[in-house]
Amino acid sequence: MIHTDLIVPVSELLERHAKQRAQKVAFQDAVKSVTYAELNANTANLAGHLEQLGVVEGDRVAILLPNSVNWVISVLAVCRAGAVAVPISIEATDAEISYRLADAQCVLTITTSSKLEQLERVHRDLSGRVPMLIVQGNDALPTGHSFEKLTEEGTGSRPRDPLDIDRPTFVIYTSGTTGKAKGVLLSTRSMLWVVGACWVPIAGLNENDRLLSFLPLFHSYALNLSVLAVLAVGATEYIGEKYSTAEVLRLLQTGEYTVFPGVPTMFHYVLDATRDMQSLRFPGLRVCLSAGAIMPAAVNEQFETRFGVPLLDGYGITETSTMVTMNWNSGTRVMGSCGLPIPGVETRIVDPIEGYDVDPGKEGELIVRGPNVMKGYLNKPEETASALKNGWYHTGDLAKQDSAGYLTITGRLKEVIIRGGQNIAPAEVEESVMTFPGIADCAVVGVPHASLGEVPVAFVVVRAGECVDIEDLLKHCANRLSAYKVPHTVRITEDIPRTGSGKIMRFKLAELFSKSGA
Repeated sequence: MIHTDLIVPVSELLERHAKQRAQKVAFQDAVKSVTYAELNANTANLAGHLEQLGVVEGDRVAILLPNSVNWVISVLAVCRAGAVAVPISIEATDAEISYRLADAQCVLTITTSSKLEQLERVHRDLSGRVPMLIVQGNDALPTGHSFEKLTEEGTGSRPRDPLDIDRPTFVIYTSGTTGKAKGVLLSTRSMLWVVGACWVPIAGLNENDRLLSFLPLFHSYALNLSVLAVLAVGATEYIGEKYSTAEVLRLLQTGEYTVFPGVPTMFHYVLDATRDMQSLRFPGLRVCLSAGAIMPAAVNEQFETRFGVPLLDGYGITETSTMVTMNWNSGTRVMGSCGLPIPGVETRIVDPIEGYDVDPGKEGELIVRGPNVMKGYLNKPEETASALKNGWYHTGDLAKQDSAGYLTITGRLKEVIIRGGQNIAPAEVEESVMTFPGIADCAVVGVPHASLGEVPVAFVVVRAGECVDIEDLLKHCANRLSAYKVPHTVRITEDIPRTGSGKIMRFKLAELFSKSGA
């Protein structure tokens, strides 16, 4: 059931496929493709140069690149150098980049020439501790080493290629309720366990598959499925730089692709765009996969009915190297549920206060144990101790499980907002809002949205005698936050409901928004 032959060092997978399918295309984007032989050589070359530049085992290397073949080469090279990869969104703001570089103490950044001006600003804020740069896109830049040169030219020696698959290999940042992003420490074993226990046996991923992926690679879901799983089985993938419904429809109609992974929002957009195209089909497509947010049963059913392609969804989070549960394309599926625990992973639904297991059908907190669970949070021992108890990861998500074992997520103890598969910490948005002149108090809540799942709504209290322009406030937030974190709506209110200890009663604001008919 679990394909343990895939749970090996990254270098072993690369060398395996370089021998077995040397000239097969591994990854392709709009401007570049790389065969398995080239991927093995390019990652070995870059890993060797990283070592020559002074990167030692355990050092953290930031990757600030758009979705691309070069992104994949970079993350695999960092693994081969024995370093720890720290992916950062190409759309991250100065503050977001600065925080991650400082928190992870990155010694080097792999980036593109278009980001140099931003990184120069960021480096000025790092108090003189400036990571080295490897730059994609311009050989003549004096400020950094050329990505193209370092991937094409060898060093004359083999890369470090560590064999320990239990050491931390990735730091994936995810939003938390404190407002400060948390770096989740994941190992090669934890990530490849999901490949061997989920994507291969459940989704049937194999060497004959050709994936079409527009998932943002800096997320754990995409890193796991769209990079590591493709590598593990020797498949081929086209990487889209940024999601476009029109481009997805065009490519799927070519018949070239067998697997399309996405988040619920993407499938909603595809359905919406094809409402008047009932006869449209995607030849060659055998399965679609969804994670990152809860898939509405109606969207799932409509997609499968219209296109005749299974849409398998599951539940996963960064702290569990993505997947915890998944729906199989066999047996009795329960639409609206997120399926059964993947092989090798245990789940329990417990009373969030007393900790005892609740009866089937009753709501409680979902806790998880298995080889896919994180090592912990970087530089956050208290948060790690709070989340990991006796080997069980406490997700903070509310769920219930039927007598057959199918699990359904019903809500969250945590206050993270999931917008189109992207996590948003309310406190982070509130912090930005509160820096705008005239704001006396603020609270951010997630409210339902037809296509995005949830969106953030900011409730603000204006100081007496002050006047706040909503459009200016939104522009202010846009300068400090990634676009998906900017409030979808701003509501002015007289006060923010709080408990006696001062905690925001967000559910009351969500109820208020709902009653207003918005």
